[in-house]
Amino acid sequence: MVVDPEGRAPVRIGVLSAEHVHAPTYISLLASMPGAHLVGVWDDDRQRAAAAAEPVATRAFDAIEALLERVDGVVIASANSRHLRLVEIAAGAGVHILCEKPLATTVEDARAIVDACARAGVRLMTAFPTRWNPAARALESAVRSGALGTPVFLEGVNTGTMPDIHAAWFVDPVLAGGGAVTDHVVHLADLFRWILRSEVVEVYAVANRILQERFAGVETGGLVSMRFASGVSATIDCSWSKPRSYPTWGGLSVQAVGTGGAFGIDAFRQRLAVYGTRETGISWPTWGPDADREMLAEFVSMVRDDREPAVTGVDGLRAVEIVDAAYRSIAASAPVSLG
Repeated sequence: MVVDPEGRAPVRIGVLSAEHVHAPTYISLLASMPGAHLVGVWDDDRQRAAAAAEPVATRAFDAIEALLERVDGVVIASANSRHLRLVEIAAGAGVHILCEKPLATTVEDARAIVDACARAGVRLMTAFPTRWNPAARALESAVRSGALGTPVFLEGVNTGTMPDIHAAWFVDPVLAGGGAVTDHVVHLADLFRWILRSEVVEVYAVANRILQERFAGVETGGLVSMRFASGVSATIDCSWSKPRSYPTWGGLSVQAVGTGGAFGIDAFRQRLAVYGTRETGISWPTWGPDADREMLAEFVSMVRDDREPAVTGVDGLRAVEIVDAAYRSIAASAPVSLG
C-alpha cells in the first residue's frame, strides 16, 4: 500500500477475475498506486487467482463475498460474457465498479449492467484507457478547439495479433461475444464519440475470416463505417491482421480531417525498438505516460469522491450498441440505423 500524498485513508480496491489479458497490468498498477490499497484478487479459478496475486504479494480470495465486504471498489477483468453476473454481485454488495471493455456481449446485458448499478446506487466506469492517451487527448483538443475547422472525417485503425495468444476465450463466440469486431471496435467508437460529442446514427460494416483462417467461429477482419448525428463520417479497421511475431499486441491510430486541416496520431508511438535473439525477436517496450495508470487513478478518485467517472457505464453501453449495429449490418449486407 502506498500512502496517499494528502494523508487521506486509502481507497480499498479488489479485482474480480484475472481472466482478461489486462488483469496483471491492473493488479500491478493498483499495488503501487498512491491512495489505493489493493485488497486482493478473486477468481472462479483458484489457481489463476493465486498466480495473479503472488507477484504483488496480495491475497487470493476463495470467496467473492469475503473480498467484497473488504473493499470500496472493484475492477472486473473477466471474459466478456461474465461481466453481467459479476457486476450484479458487486453492485448488490454496494461496491463501485470499473468494468473491462466491452461492457457486455449484448445490448441487453449492457443495459442490465447500467440498470443494476443505478438501482444499487453505485458508480459504474467502463475501461476505456485510450481517453487518457496523450496523443488522443491532443487530437481531442485540436478538434474541440476548432483548430481543424469543421470536422469532416475520422479514419481509425485498431489492429493487432490474434488475441488467443493471450487467452483462448478471446476467439470463443460465446465467451467473447464475437471476434475482431467485438474486440477492437469499442475503443475507437468511444474515442470518436468523446472527440465529437456526437452520437452514431448509422453503421455499415463488412467482415470476413480470410485472415487467420483457422478460427472459423469468429470474424478475424472487419471494417466498420459510421455516420454521426453531427454529419461526420468515420471508419474503423478492427482486424486481427498482425502475425504472431509482431512486436506488440496491437496498435491504435487515427487520422482526422476537417475543413481547416488534418491531424494524425499513433497512440503507441512512444516506444523503443529492442532487437533480441532469433527466439525472442523484436520487442517495443513503451515509455512515457501510462494510460492504464491514469484510468485507474480516475477510478480511485471517483470511488473516494463518490462522483461520476470520466467514462461512464452509459459510454460503455453506447459502444456495445455500435458493435451490435455492426453485426446486424454484416448480417443484412446493408446500413443499420441507431436511435
